[in-house]
Amino acid sequence: MRWIILTVSLGLATPVAAEDDERGRDMMAEALGLFMQGFIAEMEPAIDGFQGFLQDFNAYHPPEVLPNGDIIIRRKSPVEIDDGGDIEL
Repeated sequence: MRWIILTVSLGLATPVAAEDDERGRDMMAEALGLFMQGFIAEMEPAIDGFQGFLQDFNAYHPPEVLPNGDIIIRRKSPVEIDDGGDIEL
């Protein structure tokens, strides 16, 4: 008799557990979405500043390593910057 009660109670508990599990997943997905929206909103000024920083790289030639180990980064002239500065690979 105990086995029957145990089997019936486990059978009835399984759909409830599955429903709770699915609801938990939905809540976690919603929380992750809200977190990402907040993170992007907070990081947007930094990302915009980083894009400006990357555009500033166009004003310089690639670094050169001298035989003594010094590294030189030369600034391009205004004519070279306006030219578009094609990179040879």
